[in-house]
Amino acid sequence: MTAIISLAVAENQPSNKHRMNKELSSFAARLRELIANPQSAIRNPQFSGLALELFALQFKHNSAYRKICEARGRTPQIVEHWTQIPAVPTGAFKELELTSLAADGRSAVFHSSGTTEQKPGRHFHCPASLELYETSLWKWFELNCELRIANCELVVLTPPPEQAPHSSLVHMFETVRQKIGGASVPASRTEFLGKLAADGSWTLNFDATLAALSDNSKLKTKNSKVVLGTAFSFVHLLDFLADNNLKFQLPENSRVMETGGYKNRSRSLPKAELHSLIEKFLGVPRENIICEYGMSELSSQAYDSGIKNSKLKIQNLERLFHFPPWARAQIVSPETGREVTDGETGLIRILDLANVFSVAAIQTEDLGIRRGNGFELVGRVQLAEPRGCSLMTA
Repeated sequence: MTAIISLAVAENQPSNKHRMNKELSSFAARLRELIANPQSAIRNPQFSGLALELFALQFKHNSAYRKICEARGRTPQIVEHWTQIPAVPTGAFKELELTSLAADGRSAVFHSSGTTEQKPGRHFHCPASLELYETSLWKWFELNCELRIANCELVVLTPPPEQAPHSSLVHMFETVRQKIGGASVPASRTEFLGKLAADGSWTLNFDATLAALSDNSKLKTKNSKVVLGTAFSFVHLLDFLADNNLKFQLPENSRVMETGGYKNRSRSLPKAELHSLIEKFLGVPRENIICEYGMSELSSQAYDSGIKNSKLKIQNLERLFHFPPWARAQIVSPETGREVTDGETGLIRILDLANVFSVAAIQTEDLGIRRGNGFELVGRVQLAEPRGCSLMTA
């Protein structure tokens, strides 16, 4: 794979003609309409057709990706099904500009998380790709969280967007904020409570967090809270509450969404223990705690939700991760690259149609167990670089 990446680096010089590519923009607009329409159902045959169409466009317009595909002997003339589309390892985003956008057509870039010593991966965006990304993230977030938008307050345990401009997670939370109440949402209803430490790591403003979690006695009705953050931020908060003998009982219908891991940022907790502490100190029942799985290289997220939601129409909603209909996850053998059988462990591979201007097929370094049409997240491959939103730096 190193030789393939080296070859692609040498020829990865996007030209100006890619900046406003009409073919990719047209595909993005059609997909956005499908995602935005609640009546649309992207079933397997349609998904495969869209994936093959997008693969042909990315092969044509993304020179770095094309070199990788050619080195593997996979071209649009050969590939017949979405499962055959070559997946790019997340590590390649550190070495290559895996984009169809010329430098002057990029309006944003999200960096992969990691320690400050690590070179981050880069996922470039233009206005059209950001619009698609925001449509994708909101629709699946809204369905999985079942928010009563008119009566909820956001409590965000990350720094604000201006302090973390390259964080896809912070951009996601800011998008949720705007979707819930628009850009004019008063500060009393939405608060980013994280801050940057001297080393670039994320910490919490505990005084502001306690104030945000407290009841507002002036309100006749208690608004539900939606607390969003990384797993390590919740550990910091829960430890602070325990040390100070503080507990909250958040209003009925409140939600907690946690994402990412712990490495180098806090002590690690099994998911069941973390959720038990959240229930104990925040008063949010476990079925209202949602886990998110995403990464900067993707434009769609998976959720492990215990909320009973008839809109999803997914069988066996017990705590398994599911991507939205415009993305697919495979659990593949690290040795053969083939999909494992139900109940077996392998690497998580994702094809995300919303990744129009970069690469749709992504090979992660995360392990999962195949469970029907969902998956159980196990953790990182041994010796893989620590990453996940919990290690995000500015």
